Amino acid sequence: MCGFLAVFHGGPRPLAPSTILAGLSAIRHRGPDERDIWLDPEAGVALGHTRLSIIGLSNGRQPIASQDGALQLIVNGEFYDFERIRAELQARGCVFRTQSDSEIALHLYREFGTAGLGRLRGEFALVLYDAVERQLVVMRDRFGIKPLFVAEHDGALWVGSEIKALVAAGVPAFWDLDAYVSRGFYLGNRTLFQGIRSLAPGHLLIASPGHIRERAYWDLDFPAAAALDSAAIDEAEAVEGLRAEILEAVGLRLRADVPIAVYLSGGIDSSAMLGCATRLRGTPLDAFTLSFTDDGDYDERRFAAEAASFNGARFHPIPVTQDDLADDFEEALWHNEVPFFNAHGVAKYRLSRVVAQARFKVVITGEGADEIFAGYPHFRRDMLLYNAERQDPGLVADLRARLARSEGGYGGTTLPADAAWMTDRLGHGVSWVGNQSAWFDALRALYDGPTRRRSAGIGAYRRFYNGLDHARMAGRDPLHRSMYLWAKSFLPNFVLTTLGDRMEMANSIEGRVPLLDHHVAEYAARLPVWLKIRGATEKHVFREAMRPFLPEALYRRKKHYFRAPPAMSAQRNRLAQLVADTLASRHLEDLPFFDARAVRKAHAEAAALPPERQALLDPMFTEITSLCLMQRRFGLATHPATLSPEASVREAAA
Repeated sequence: MCGFLAVFHGGPRPLAPSTILAGLSAIRHRGPDERDIWLDPEAGVALGHTRLSIIGLSNGRQPIASQDGALQLIVNGEFYDFERIRAELQARGCVFRTQSDSEIALHLYREFGTAGLGRLRGEFALVLYDAVERQLVVMRDRFGIKPLFVAEHDGALWVGSEIKALVAAGVPAFWDLDAYVSRGFYLGNRTLFQGIRSLAPGHLLIASPGHIRERAYWDLDFPAAAALDSAAIDEAEAVEGLRAEILEAVGLRLRADVPIAVYLSGGIDSSAMLGCATRLRGTPLDAFTLSFTDDGDYDERRFAAEAASFNGARFHPIPVTQDDLADDFEEALWHNEVPFFNAHGVAKYRLSRVVAQARFKVVITGEGADEIFAGYPHFRRDMLLYNAERQDPGLVADLRARLARSEGGYGGTTLPADAAWMTDRLGHGVSWVGNQSAWFDALRALYDGPTRRRSAGIGAYRRFYNGLDHARMAGRDPLHRSMYLWAKSFLPNFVLTTLGDRMEMANSIEGRVPLLDHHVAEYAARLPVWLKIRGATEKHVFREAMRPFLPEALYRRKKHYFRAPPAMSAQRNRLAQLVADTLASRHLEDLPFFDARAVRKAHAEAAALPPERQALLDPMFTEITSLCLMQRRFGLATHPATLSPEASVREAAA
C-alpha cells in the first residue's frame, strides 16, 4: 500500500522535482519505507511514489519501468492472485524485474492493452505512462477502496492518492460551494475542493495531448427481477458456494511478507473474517478492537472478546474516551479530507495508530458486508415494502405494522422535491434517501443568505440520478436498486473513506477487504432478495455461510451501527468542548456556508433537549465543526468568482 502523485502536460515542459517531492511529503504516511520520482521534461510527465513495503520487500521500489523504458508504472494497493497471472505472463515471454505484485499491471498492459488491466483483482489505484502512445492511463479499483483524485490545473492533469498531495504540489485550495450544497461529495465524485474530483470506482481514465477520455470497465450488476423470480435457487448450494468464494477471497488476502492482524468489532462481519483467517492460517491471529469506555451503549468489547476467544485470537482491546477523540479530531480530519458527522472515524484513526505501534502493517477488515448482503435496517425496510417473496406472511405483516408506527425517520411524505422526483422515476421509495434528505433539510435551515440562494435551484438527488447508468437499474428489484444507489455514493465516499483507507493509511496500515472482492460481490448480486434478508434478519445468506466461524451469540446478533458516542452526550467531555469552542470562534463566521448566529442559537437550544433528540442533532454540529477545522487546516479560501456581490464586499472588508 502506497501513495503517489503524477503530472501530465502532454508536451515539453520543465518539471521541478521539488514540486513532486513536496506532494509526496504531504502523504508520506501512505508509504514511509521508500520514495522515488521519475521525470520526462520532453513529454511533460512526472511520476512520484512513496512506498509501504508489503510484498517484494527488497526490490519493489516504484516507479517500475519496462525493459525498454517505454512504460512507467506507479501503484497504490495490492493485486491478489498475482502469482498465477505472473506465471502466465512469463510463459508469454515477459521478463519481470521485481518480486512485487504491482509489476503484473505493466505487463498486462503491454500484452493486452487496457483490456488486460481488467484482470486485476484487489484494492488498488494505478497510473501508467505509455511513452510510445504518449498517454497516461489512470485506473481505480471496482468499489473505490483505494482513493484516487484528479485535477486539471496550469495546463496539466494532476493525479494523486490524496487531495493534500495535489495541494502541496501547487493545486490551489478553494472551497467548492456547489459540491457542498448539492452534497456532491457524498452523492457523486465531487470533493469540497474546487476543481479536484475523485475518479469514479471501476473507472479508467486515459489522457493524451489535448484530450481526456473516461469510461467504466466494471460495474455492480444485479440480474433483472424477472430472471431472479424464475431462477431455481437451492439455498444450501447458495450458502456453500458463497462460503467458498469468501474463503478464497480471505485466503488471497493472507498473502504478505509482513505480519497480518484483524480489526474486530462486535458484529458478525469482522468476526467472520477472523474466523475464516484463523481457519486458513491454522494459527492464532492478533485481533484489535475499540472499546468506548465512556458509554456502555456504544461499547462492543464483550462481543468482540467472545469472537476472539472462539478463535483463540490474541485479543487487544483499545480503550477510547470522548477526551481521546477530541485530542485526535483535527489530525484525523486532516487525513480524512471530508467532514465528520460522528467521531467514529477518529476512533478508527486511533485504533490504527495503536496497531502500527504494535508493528503491524496489514489488517483484515469486515467492511462491505452490509453493502453486498443488504445488512442495513434501511435495506430491510425496502424488502418489507417492495418484495416479500418467499417470506413468512405473518412476520412480514407484523414488521410492516412496526414500521407504520415509526415512519417519521424516513421522511414519509415530506421528501424534498428532488428526492421525490427521483423516487418517481424509480417507481418506488428508497429508504436511505428518506433518511438522508431529512438530514440535509435540517442542515439547510442554518445556511446564510447567499448559500440559501445558491442552493435554491439545486436538486441533489436529481443530479445524482442523472449521473447513474440507468441500464444497471432497469427491471431490477427495488431493494437491489437501493443497494446499487448506495454503492454509488456512501460506500466509496463515506464507508471506505472515513471508516477505511484514510484512517488506516494515516498510520501506514494497509486494510484488506475480502467481502468487497469482486468475485464475492458478483456471486452475491446473483442471489435473490429472500436469501439476503429473511424476515427481520439481515445478511441471512452471509450469516449461514459464516456460521461455522462464529460463536452462537454473534451468529444471532442483529445489526448494530458502528458509532462513537455523540459529542453532546456528556457536556463535560473535551469533545463536546471542542465543538462548542469551534462554533463560538471566528472560524464559524469565516465559513462560507452558515449563518453563525443561527448555528450558535441552535447549538445552545440543543443543550437543553432530551438525550435522544440531542443525538439526532449531534451529526449536524459535528459536521459544521469539521468544516471550520478543515478551512483552518487546509487554508481553504472562497474563490472570488463563486461569491455573490454582497459576499465579495464582505470578504474584501475582512
